[in-house]
Amino acid sequence: MFFGEYPYKVDEKGRVPLPPKFRRQMKEGVILAKGTGEKCIAAYPVAEWKRLSDSLAAKALTPAKLRRLNRAIFGSAFGASIDGQGRIKLPDPLRDYAKIADAAIVVGANNYVELWSEDEWQAEKKSAEEQASEIIESFGT
Repeated sequence: MFFGEYPYKVDEKGRVPLPPKFRRQMKEGVILAKGTGEKCIAAYPVAEWKRLSDSLAAKALTPAKLRRLNRAIFGSAFGASIDGQGRIKLPDPLRDYAKIADAAIVVGANNYVELWSEDEWQAEKKSAEEQASEIIESFGT
């Protein structure tokens, strides 16, 4: 499980560290993809990416819709590995998409990790915190 919020500098080669406690779960590699619906980079452990892939393949979609969904999700994804100093290289297309320049906020999101620009994260964090209580209340506990 990934949780917490960690600010890091992005180096001149586009690498950003991952929190040490996240690295253990990503030692087999990382899949980087566009965030779904938000301007961030989603970083999945390989095993979690495989579960996501299997889940999508099992959905009852028409072949055309499945092809389109696969292109959108897998066509913009990149494989990455964690270097000896605990960093991953952020591909330029994903950095541009997420507006990540000199700094990134690494956020645990349960079964995957999100990487945000500082400005985008502050806006999303405020919105998420405002809606979280409403969502929890809708559970009817």
